[in-house]
Amino acid sequence: MRTRLLINIARSLLMARWKQTLVAAIGVTFSITMFITLLSFMSGLNDLLDGLILNRTPHVKLYNDITPKINQPINQLGNKNEHNFIGSIKADASRQSIYNSNAIISAIEKDPRVLGLSRKLTAQVFFNDGTIDITASIFGIDPMQETKLYHFDEYVTSGNSADLNKVNNGIILGKGLAEKLLVDIGDAVQITTSKGNIFQLKVVGTFQSGIKDFDNVQSYASINTVQKILSVPSDYITSIQVKLKDINQAPAVAKEYQQLYETDAEDIQTANSQFETGSSIRTLISYSVGITLLIVAGFGIYNILNMMIFEKMDSIAILKATGFSGRDVKNIFIYIAISIGIFGGLMGLLFGFGLSALIDQIPFNTASLPTIQTYPINYNPKFYMVGIVFSFITTYFAGWFPARKASKIDPVVIIRGK
Repeated sequence: MRTRLLINIARSLLMARWKQTLVAAIGVTFSITMFITLLSFMSGLNDLLDGLILNRTPHVKLYNDITPKINQPINQLGNKNEHNFIGSIKADASRQSIYNSNAIISAIEKDPRVLGLSRKLTAQVFFNDGTIDITASIFGIDPMQETKLYHFDEYVTSGNSADLNKVNNGIILGKGLAEKLLVDIGDAVQITTSKGNIFQLKVVGTFQSGIKDFDNVQSYASINTVQKILSVPSDYITSIQVKLKDINQAPAVAKEYQQLYETDAEDIQTANSQFETGSSIRTLISYSVGITLLIVAGFGIYNILNMMIFEKMDSIAILKATGFSGRDVKNIFIYIAISIGIFGGLMGLLFGFGLSALIDQIPFNTASLPTIQTYPINYNPKFYMVGIVFSFITTYFAGWFPARKASKIDPVVIIRGK
């Protein structure tokens, strides 16, 4: 009953100064609106950039790197106390393919930490354009696995990635490479390998990654097609790309696989360390700006409650003279602050969602990202939870200090002064 009475008194004080109350609520509303909108937009932008790079990058990549041969014959002779200086060391004669790849793939597929894996084979070739040879790469892939694990289909702007398995000697060209060759779906292109072998390939589609330099030199074919181009056996692959259930396990899994399968291994954190740093900084900036807005709104509430206490000295004195304790008075002003915070916070969530939805409808057309139609927005419920909780905390402390001041007012001094 007493709590209800205190709430009614707080409501009366709020309505008596409704203009100041409205200003304070608008401040909180604006802060929460911009907090939600900013985080939603920046997070959506991070997700877009992650999709361009991280979603198409394996969590762990197994391959054989080209490195100089460490164990030179001269080091196996002579005195151990001698040191040999060898210049112009050449790369090891071992092949770039992964040895015993089928057994390694079978073992990795049984690992409970693994979500899936795909095989990849890279071939450096020349695309013959009249008398000009264009240097490019053909990646041999399993189209179904690439689409399942790395969203390959989303970047195929014409044709269908499944045609790589259906059409004999089919190839999907990067948009820039297709424009250089002046070819379209159904046309034939001629390539020459580094060994001088000539092949005819049929264009079944084009893709656009969003990175122009890649689109000018990259193309995709099935693994079987690339193996035929290179004249290698069916178990010849140059990398195994593994996607884990938990990306944070990638560094440890990469070290484990490197020792277990005697191959080179690279984890996604190492391969994209600079990119992840940029995403983290953008997110930190978004949270910092949003929280700063809420703190500024808190100071506004603090000032308004201070003014309300100054103007309501008589009312506070009467309350304390009629039996209300200092704690009751403090709770009244805390209720006022929390009411402003809750009302302003809920309105801010509503306006923040509306503004985010409006931005989500604004056209975003760029030649480098054909699959993106509007500005990216992330409607993560976590942002809304953080916004309402922080608005509650900010307004509580903004009201606690003035309320503490009001609770210490001596009614005798106020009444005597009047």
